[in-house]
Amino acid sequence: MVLSLTASGCVTVHGELAVVPSAERSEAARALDDFTDAYNKADKAYDPALDAPYVTGALGTINQAGLKARGITNPNGNAGHQPLELTDAKFTIPKKAGWPRWFVADTRSNRDAAGGPSFRWLVVFLRGGPDKRWEAAYLTILSPDQVPEFRTDKDGWGEEVKPDSASVSVAPDDLSEEYSSYLSSGKPEHFAAGPHTDGWRKERADKARLPGLTTQYVDQPVSEGDFAPLGLRTEDGGALVFFATRFFERQTAAKGVRLQVNDDVRALLTGEVRNTITKEWLSSQTVLVPGSDAAAPEVVVAGRLQGITAAKGS
Repeated sequence: MVLSLTASGCVTVHGELAVVPSAERSEAARALDDFTDAYNKADKAYDPALDAPYVTGALGTINQAGLKARGITNPNGNAGHQPLELTDAKFTIPKKAGWPRWFVADTRSNRDAAGGPSFRWLVVFLRGGPDKRWEAAYLTILSPDQVPEFRTDKDGWGEEVKPDSASVSVAPDDLSEEYSSYLSSGKPEHFAAGPHTDGWRKERADKARLPGLTTQYVDQPVSEGDFAPLGLRTEDGGALVFFATRFFERQTAAKGVRLQVNDDVRALLTGEVRNTITKEWLSSQTVLVPGSDAAAPEVVVAGRLQGITAAKGS
C-alpha cells in the first residue's frame, strides 16, 4: 500500500481499506472560510466565476444559475450586498475509506431576521481526491431543534451511512428516486406529512387549477457523481441524508392569457414564450431517515433548497 503526503500535510493511504477521518478539523475550518470568502465575492459582483471553484453538486448548480441570472439583470453587481458570515461552526467529520471524502459544517449565519427565529446553516463539503479542492455540495437551513445529534466515536469523528446501507429504513441511494416518485404519484407513502411532502403536492395541485393556465410537473432522480446522496449516522441509529432531485415545471396558457415571466427567469430563457414555458429546477433535500428497526419508519423531509437552472419558451 502506497503512502503519500497531501497538500495539507496529512498522510493519505491510497486504497479502499483504510478508514480515516475525511479531514482534519483545522482543514474543515479553512474550507468553510474559503467558501464564505468566495461566496461573498461572487454575490457582491453577481459573477458566478468567482465562486465556481468552491461549489459543486446541487448547491453549485443552484448557486451558479442564480448568479448568472442576477448578473444579467444587474450587470453592475449587487447594490444591496451584505457579506455572509458563518460562525459558531460545529464540524461533523465522518471516518471513511477512499474518495470522495466529505464533512458537515453546522453554523450560525447573520441572515436571521431581527427579532425572528434563529436558524442553522448546514453546509456539506465534498472533496473528490487528494489533489482536489474542498467544495460546498449541499446547503440546508434548519431550526436548531431540527438538527439531530450525530453519533461520534471516542475521538469525536462521525459515522458515514453508506449509500446502500440496510441499517436505515430507506437506503440513501434510493431516496432521490423514491422522493421523485412520491411527488408525482404520492407513493411510496413513507414520507411524513409536511411542507415538503403532502404540502408541496397540494401546492402543485392548487397551481394546476388556476384559470387559464395549465401546469404540469415531471420529477427526476439525480444521484450521480457530486450529486450522490451523503448520510451521517444520528445518535438514535437513523441518519441525516442530503440528496438531490430535478423537476420540470411546464406552464401552458389558454388563448388570450399571457404568461408572466420575471427578469431572473427571462435571463435563463431560451426560445420565445408564446403560450408555453418550461422551467427546469434543481432541488436538494435534507431528510431524517429512521433506523431499519424503527417502529414508525417515516422519512421526515426537514429542509429543501431549490433554484431554477434553465427555462425554455415555445
